[in-house]
Amino acid sequence: MRRKIPESTLPKLNRSQMITAEGLQKLRDELDHLWKVERPETTAKVSWAASLGDRSENADYHYNKKRLREIDSRVRYLRKCIDNFKVIHYHPSQEGKVMFGAWVEVENMDRGLKRRFRIVGYEEIIGNKDYISMDSPLAKALLNKTEGDEVVVKTPAGEFKWQILKIDYEQTDTADS
Repeated sequence: MRRKIPESTLPKLNRSQMITAEGLQKLRDELDHLWKVERPETTAKVSWAASLGDRSENADYHYNKKRLREIDSRVRYLRKCIDNFKVIHYHPSQEGKVMFGAWVEVENMDRGLKRRFRIVGYEEIIGNKDYISMDSPLAKALLNKTEGDEVVVKTPAGEFKWQILKIDYEQTDTADS
């Protein structure tokens, strides 16, 4: 179950509206599951709990009404967002450069720490520890760079120097936008 995201967190103008085809399909699948499976089940539970009579101390009723509101909120959010996303597909001209959708292996030159992650849209990073938002300081610094390039990233914790070790793209984009 996904965490509740209030409607006040709808994408802002400063947040990228780009998404991979896989990311968009996951959101569509989530919307379909919420609407066709979770919402009917929760509605049935609310009806059953309401039929028991006094609702003032009916924990099942209150919990499921709250869950129904969360589902409805997420459904509204997904319906608004899905139509506004721009699906970015892999193109061979991206090879050798860090672009949206790239898997990038980098080394922190200050600490010797190596990391591998994929640069994706904001909505795709939730629950994916190996994904970073293209709006993050590190992703912004890496965009359009090539293997061997070094970048300096300014963060609240200080400045860090990173070197790009490897760039690759998994060409799994098969969904239509």
